[in-house]
Amino acid sequence: MAGHSKWANIQHRKGRQDAARSKLFSKLSKEITVAAKMGDPDPEKNPRLRLAVKEAKSQSVPKDVIDRAIKKSTAGEGDDYEEIRYEGYGPNGVAVIVEAMTDNRNRTASTVRSTFSKNGGNLGETGSVGFMFDRKGEVTYPATVGDADTVMMAAIEAGAEDVDSSEDGHIIYCADTDLNEVSNALEGELGESDSTKLVWKPTTTTELDLEGMQKLMKLVDALEDDDDVQRVTTNFEASDEVMEQL
Repeated sequence: MAGHSKWANIQHRKGRQDAARSKLFSKLSKEITVAAKMGDPDPEKNPRLRLAVKEAKSQSVPKDVIDRAIKKSTAGEGDDYEEIRYEGYGPNGVAVIVEAMTDNRNRTASTVRSTFSKNGGNLGETGSVGFMFDRKGEVTYPATVGDADTVMMAAIEAGAEDVDSSEDGHIIYCADTDLNEVSNALEGELGESDSTKLVWKPTTTTELDLEGMQKLMKLVDALEDDDDVQRVTTNFEASDEVMEQL
């Protein structure tokens, strides 16, 4: 979904640099600790942990921070975290999925609900917007790894389902359960990926104008500022003209 990949680029460009980076490191570390706690602390024997470490490395998280996050799991930290998904509507009826990891379900639910209502949205029941998304594995590569045909062939060989190539790079999608296998096969063919993670891929989108995008960005920024929130996904679509004005 073009809009969503551009959203990531906007965030990167606007870069509320240090504070945002420190928050991102903390969220990626939490994911590593929980993944290691739920399985083996060796990434080679624990696919979820391997993907969490890979994603952290792609965001330039230092090796000592990654190692410390894995050690926390063996020290018994991360026991109390539970994963919760919230679903709701943002401004102009855009579907929003919020993935959280929390040690206090009531606190997180209350914060997420009030963030939605303060920013022109409303929290719905679980399943209220989930049907507008598919759970997929997503592997991204820079445009420099090869042309669209080269990447498409590598993706087919690796067992992927779909490729979205543009001048910004290549986004390869696969079944959520195949992500570890597909990303390993792609790595053998194309080298280290920019990013490897599970995503919610919109099946229907909502077109936004400039004002709608500004309101949505305000909501997403506010949600992502919450330490309990791991990631936010929306189904917006916007024209290049609108994106350039942001």
